[in-house]
Amino acid sequence: MTAGCFTHLDTPLGRLLLTAGPDGALTSLHCARDVPEGLRQDPGPFAEARAQLDAYFAGELRAFRLPLRAHGTEFRRRVWAALDEVPYGTTLTYGELAARIGAPRAAVRAVGGALGANPLLIVRPCHRVIGADGSLTGYAGGLDRKVRLLTLEGALNGEEAYASPAGSKIRSRW
Repeated sequence: MTAGCFTHLDTPLGRLLLTAGPDGALTSLHCARDVPEGLRQDPGPFAEARAQLDAYFAGELRAFRLPLRAHGTEFRRRVWAALDEVPYGTTLTYGELAARIGAPRAAVRAVGGALGANPLLIVRPCHRVIGADGSLTGYAGGLDRKVRLLTLEGALNGEEAYASPAGSKIRSRW
């Protein structure tokens, strides 16, 4: 493989876009985003990612084992590394994540910014981070998808409705 490539994958969350670098490492996984310029479509390098995502959505996989390569500042890479250690089926707050990287409690907004910049949704589990009051706040894939992922992992009861920061109710439709 000499150039980066991409493929689409249909999942219970909708269509996902996966990209990989020339070395085959996964560089992004997004919910229906435009394909970056310069990438060629080639589903071949994504066979293992597809198999692991299928197993995850079937409830058979709890930890992804894929080569990942995401570019970000040193702070973002520290947040992402700590995020990679959050176990399946658990949640933690932005403040707890800040503490894990040795940042002060006041860094919760910066932690939120790093999570918002996470290019590897699902495999790098930013959906497991919640507000200090237990509210489901922000997710680049949308709060409905966050609820569905946390319900799949058993961290939420899919029969309950959860309030979004705007006050609207979100229900899991897994």
